[in-house]
Amino acid sequence: MRRMLLTIALLSAIGGPALAVNPDEMLADPALETRARDIGKDLRCLVCQNQSIDDSDASLARDLRVIVRERLQAGDSDRQVMEYVVARYGDFVLLKPPLKVGTYALWFGPLFLLAAGIAAVFAFYRRAASSVAGRMPMPLTTDEEAELSHLFTEDKTP
Repeated sequence: MRRMLLTIALLSAIGGPALAVNPDEMLADPALETRARDIGKDLRCLVCQNQSIDDSDASLARDLRVIVRERLQAGDSDRQVMEYVVARYGDFVLLKPPLKVGTYALWFGPLFLLAAGIAAVFAFYRRAASSVAGRMPMPLTTDEEAELSHLFTEDKTP
């Protein structure tokens, strides 16, 4: 049993990442296919969002892989293919979008949300501490202290 688990672990480590590129999508020219794979690694699957189009099984990712290969076969450079896809789908299709005004939300949105969360936690604890301090009992007046003292010193024998 132990040997079988070790064998499975070894085979899965050797296997590497699975690519979703179907054999019918591959180009006959190995140089063009290599270029297509390099471009595909930089394009985001718009359905999966955290996978490249080469890693995704989604039909839209397949369509993008086909578009990339068609543009390469038409003679476009890698840059022209990327510009074509970005013009069609926007900067969001890039796994590493460029830093410009239109992509500030993609770059700085997570930092803003983190800062807002930290500020909310800080405000919560500050408000909780001030409300506890606001609930502190008022000090006893001299009359109340005298009455309390009288109650404790009173003889309680039946």
